[in-house]
Amino acid sequence: MSSKPNILLIYTGGTIGMIKDYETGALKAFDFDQLLQNIPELRLLDCDITTSSFKNPIDSSNMNLSYWAELCDIIETNYEAYQGFVILHGSDTMSYTASAISFMLENLGKPVIFTGSQLPIGDLRTDAKENLITAVQIAALCRRSRPMVQEVCLYFEYKLYRANRTTKVSAEQFEAFDSPNYPDLITSGVHLTVNEEALLRPGRKVFKVHKNMVTDILLLKIYPGITEDMVRAMLSIDIVRGVIIETYGAGNTTTETWFIDILRNVIKQGIPVVNVSQCIGGSVQMGNYETSVELKKIGVISGKDITLEAAIAKMMYLLGQQLGPKVFKSIYETSLRGELT
Repeated sequence: MSSKPNILLIYTGGTIGMIKDYETGALKAFDFDQLLQNIPELRLLDCDITTSSFKNPIDSSNMNLSYWAELCDIIETNYEAYQGFVILHGSDTMSYTASAISFMLENLGKPVIFTGSQLPIGDLRTDAKENLITAVQIAALCRRSRPMVQEVCLYFEYKLYRANRTTKVSAEQFEAFDSPNYPDLITSGVHLTVNEEALLRPGRKVFKVHKNMVTDILLLKIYPGITEDMVRAMLSIDIVRGVIIETYGAGNTTTETWFIDILRNVIKQGIPVVNVSQCIGGSVQMGNYETSVELKKIGVISGKDITLEAAIAKMMYLLGQQLGPKVFKSIYETSLRGELT
């Protein structure tokens, strides 16, 4: 067996997996069995690369729980055989998938790095090659025979982020992602600069995979003029198992009695309600302003500085654990995978 790090490259779909037919101008799926022939630079990396692909690669807009489970299956099956995993994924839902996978993989001791591109791999000005090459290089980083990165990450345009801290911020720029509330883990320049203090160090507990995710979640975005009838109608849907409210600023909402009464009734039914901010950066701090004091009193859960993508993924994960309301609130407000400060 080779002494080089062994990296499994998993293709799910997305722009990075497309290449242009220069005769027709059409985009077609890239043949990952011919990866090293098409991207010879990968041969310069001090690692062995094996490829895997979804049987039917998808546009990331079609990503769902079954594909998340398929990804987990691939990683679980190959966990002992590989030092790290690089997942090629469409950028539109990459932060959602990467956040979800971070919760589904407990006690992860190896890198799982998501990357993609804004332009196809065969495009003249593509960002795909750099993103792919550096993601693989980071996945192969070792120190004393152990991976330097031991968490789920997202690499894009010269920066490695903690996956569950990311959000997509641009459909046009190569700098498509940001991590507004947590520093970059690695910056790629002439050399790779590792922010070691920012990396997760999970220890050596037994690796576990969780696939029981509950998706019956209602996302309620607060806006000026939102009506009682609209809120009551949405929160009275029978199948709702959890609610996330996107509030103003540091977690503020209207103080109208009807709004608080509706939320109080939802919480009394044992349905968790989580408060996250509409702002890209910053944190929910319920009780700092009059407009959030009542939310805290009735038992609304603080999402603190969590991203919306991670808030949804974390709720799906914890609902699947079948916890009581008090335990759910306590665990939700605790950082599990580095998603909260």
